[in-house]
Amino acid sequence: MNIAILGTGTWGMALGRMLSNAGHQVTMWSAIPAEIESISATRRHPNLPGMVVPDAVALTVDIEAACRGRDIVVFAVPSVFVRGTAQKAAPFLPDGQVIVDVAKGIEPGTLFTMTQILRDVIGADGRHDRVRYVALSGPTHAEEVARDMLTTIVAACEDGDTARQVQRAFSTDFMRVYTNVDVLGVELSGALKNIVALASGVARGLGYGDNARAALITRGAAEIARLGVEMGCLEQTFGGLAGVGDLIVTCTSEHSRNNRAGYLIGTGLTAGEAVERVGMVVEGINALPAALELEARYGVELPIVDAVQSVVSGQATAKEAVRALMRREEKSELSQAALELCVARGAGRKQP
Repeated sequence: MNIAILGTGTWGMALGRMLSNAGHQVTMWSAIPAEIESISATRRHPNLPGMVVPDAVALTVDIEAACRGRDIVVFAVPSVFVRGTAQKAAPFLPDGQVIVDVAKGIEPGTLFTMTQILRDVIGADGRHDRVRYVALSGPTHAEEVARDMLTTIVAACEDGDTARQVQRAFSTDFMRVYTNVDVLGVELSGALKNIVALASGVARGLGYGDNARAALITRGAAEIARLGVEMGCLEQTFGGLAGVGDLIVTCTSEHSRNNRAGYLIGTGLTAGEAVERVGMVVEGINALPAALELEARYGVELPIVDAVQSVVSGQATAKEAVRALMRREEKSELSQAALELCVARGAGRKQP
């Protein structure tokens, strides 16, 4: 296939290399001329040491040249730049274009996911009603994909045929792609898991161990699923690769920017200092405002999200936020509906 990738960050570059090596024609775009000049000259990316960008990968700062005549256009810019990049690309995208988004986040104010932003911008002229939007998400650190390490991912689209088309395009001997129709659930998982990863990093920075990290992953998964189901998503999505799979890797991996930033905050740095030290976009911090708005709109408790917000905003120290979480009102692990079902089933059982 003929594929364009908008964005030359680590994830975009890892995908560009993978797709080129799989036999696709790949063109990569960046709005920053210095990035394109550096990668063109060295065939390297500064944050992916050891990875060589194939000579067959074309690099450009001309977004029209990047977008025209492509089978698939991939948006691989950070979430805060998705709307602006879509505005630049929209005039050059035909109706019926397949668009794949690999950014993860929720836009403050609109509370749009990334594919919703793309639909909002590209469909605004009324002449792009047949564009097909796919969310590609899962436990996929660029550092490992760039080294051909085994990885799995989910292609989510309301149109099953399009999801399968993307599945075929991105499948390789080391990349296994599953499909899903629950686009919102996949994107919500990808955005909110970054906040839980911040919490996991904070706990590590405070000196807590594996027990605390396992608790944060498990209860974080419960929070995300609770909100997602309230928003109409499929519960099974949150137990899949884009849900618990991505949550595990982001909360535990040395490659996770969010985990690293949280660790630095746990050791005493401010959120701003931690982001500066990481040196790349920390999506969990960007996702916090929208997560809080969703919590209020849907009336769903997100205590881990609230705790992270209190630390990032400076309203509480990391230790104070942990203490508040541990001292919350005692509760059952089961939902009220599950408890009622257990009671109903028990009432009908014959006693020995």
